[in-house]
Amino acid sequence: MPVLSETLKRLITANKGETSAKAHETEVITVDEVAARVASFYERIRGIVDWREEHLLRKTAIERVLKRRGLLDGSILSGENGAEASEQFLKELIRGGHFPNGQISVQKIETIRQILNKYIFILSSGKANDDKAGANLGGWLLPIASYEVEITLSNREKELGLVMFMTQDLISRVRLKPEDKNAISEDEIKLQIHVATHRALFKMDDAVISYHLFSSLYSDWSAPTEATLKHIALHIAEIKDLIGNTLLHPLRESFYRIAERYDTPYLILGDVISENPDLFEGLVEDKKKLAIKIGEAYKTRLVKLKGRIRRAAFYSTLSIFLTKVLIVLALEVPIDKYLQGSFNYTAISMSVLIPPILMLFLVINAKVTSKENLEKVKTEVEGLLNGGEKSLYYVSLPKKRRLARRLFLRLFYLVNFIISFGLIYWLLWRLNFGPFSIMVFIFFISLVAFAGTRIQQRGRELMIGEVKPGFILGLIDFFFLPAIELGKWLSKQLLKYNAIIFVFNFLIETPLQIFVELFEQWRIFLREKKEEIH
Repeated sequence: MPVLSETLKRLITANKGETSAKAHETEVITVDEVAARVASFYERIRGIVDWREEHLLRKTAIERVLKRRGLLDGSILSGENGAEASEQFLKELIRGGHFPNGQISVQKIETIRQILNKYIFILSSGKANDDKAGANLGGWLLPIASYEVEITLSNREKELGLVMFMTQDLISRVRLKPEDKNAISEDEIKLQIHVATHRALFKMDDAVISYHLFSSLYSDWSAPTEATLKHIALHIAEIKDLIGNTLLHPLRESFYRIAERYDTPYLILGDVISENPDLFEGLVEDKKKLAIKIGEAYKTRLVKLKGRIRRAAFYSTLSIFLTKVLIVLALEVPIDKYLQGSFNYTAISMSVLIPPILMLFLVINAKVTSKENLEKVKTEVEGLLNGGEKSLYYVSLPKKRRLARRLFLRLFYLVNFIISFGLIYWLLWRLNFGPFSIMVFIFFISLVAFAGTRIQQRGRELMIGEVKPGFILGLIDFFFLPAIELGKWLSKQLLKYNAIIFVFNFLIETPLQIFVELFEQWRIFLREKKEEIH
C-alpha cells in the first residue's frame, strides 16, 4: 500500500471535517417562503444586470447588502438592536436565495454580529485618524468582511485544505532558473506560490486572498482578543500596505502562470477524495478503480465547466445587450437624429447584434479538453499519490529589455492600436454609422472582446500545460488585443460608475427590501391570528 504524505492526510481530514460539519441544526433561521420567492426573483434579475463570475456572486451580494444597510458605517452592534440588525441581515441573504432556508443555526446571528463588530471597531479607529484614509479603508475592508461572513455561513474546509495541499506540493516543485536565483527570496517564493494557488484553484479575488493573508498574520483573527484588535486597529494602514504589496508583487504573474497551468490534477484529486474521504485510502491500493474514479471526476468537472461557460456567455452577453439597447433608445437615436437629421436603422441593428455574435464565436472556439489531456491528468494525479520523484516546474521571470527595444515594442503596440481601431472606425463609417454610434460600438465591442477572452481562459481550467491558440485565433488576438485591453479598463470603470446599478441600488432595491420585510411580517401576523382560531 502506498504511504500517504502528511499533507495528503491533512487534505483527507479536511474533507472528513466538512462532511461531519453538515449535521442538521435543531434551531435554525427560517424566512417566509412567499417573501423569499419575491426576493430571489429580484436577485435573478439583478444577476443579469450586474453580472459577476459565478464564484463571486454570493460574496458580492453580501457586500451589497452590508453596504446598503450601512452595518459597517455605524456604531458597534450591541444589545437587542445589534442582534436584530444581525438577524435581519441574515434573513435578507436567505430570502435572496444566497443561503438555504431553514439550515443556518440561530447561533450564527451572534457570530455574525461579533464579526461585523470587529470590522466596525477598526473602521471607527481609521476614520477617527483621517476621514480620507477611513473611506479608503472602508472600501478595502468591506469585501474582506463580506467573505468572512460567507465562509462563516458556508463551510470552506475542503477548499482551504486543497489550497494548502497544492501550495505545499508546488513549494517542493517550483524552481527558479540559475540566473534568477537572487531575484527573490525563499520566503517571497513561498508566499507568492500561496497567493497564486488561491487564484488558480478557485479563482479567488484580491479580497478573498487578503482575508487569508490577514489570517496568516494574526492566527486569532477569527476570534481576536481585545489586545489583538487594538493592535490591528493601530497598525491597519501598515497591514493594508503590506498585503497590497504582496498582491501586487512584480513577479506575481510568473507564479500564477505555473499554478494555472498545473492546477487540474489537484482539483481532480480533491473531487475524488471528497466523494468518499473515509474510503479513499483503500481506493489508492487499487490502481484500476483509482483510474476509473479519476476519469469520472474529470468528466463530471468537464460537464460543470461547459455549463459555467454557457452561463457566463449568456449572462455577460445579455447584460451587455440590455445596456446597449437602453443606450440606443436613450442616447444613440436622439444624438444621431440631432447631428445627422436622421438615424440609420441598419447601423443600429448591426451595433446591437454584432457584439453577441462575437461573444458566440469566442465561446464556441474555447478549447476545454482533449483525450491527451485526460491521460496527462491521470498520470499527474497518480504522481501526487505515489510519493515518488515529481517533475519540476521552472518559473520564467521577465527579462529586462534594453531601452531601444522597449521603445520599439511600445511603438509597435501603438501602431497596432491605431490600425485595429482605425480599421473598425473606417468600416463603420463606410456603413453610415454616426460618430457617436461608432464610439458606442467600439465601447461595447471592447467589453465583449474582454469578457469573451476571460471566458476562453476559464474554459482552459482542465487543460494541463500551456494551451497555444491556432492560427486564426492568434491572428484575431493580434488585431483584438487593443480592444481587449480597452475592454479590461472599461469593465473596471463600469463597476465604479454604472448608472443602471445606481438605479437598482437606490431606486429599486431599497424600497423592494422594505416591502419584502413588511410583507413577511404581515404574513407572520396573519399566521398567528389564524392559529388563535379554535
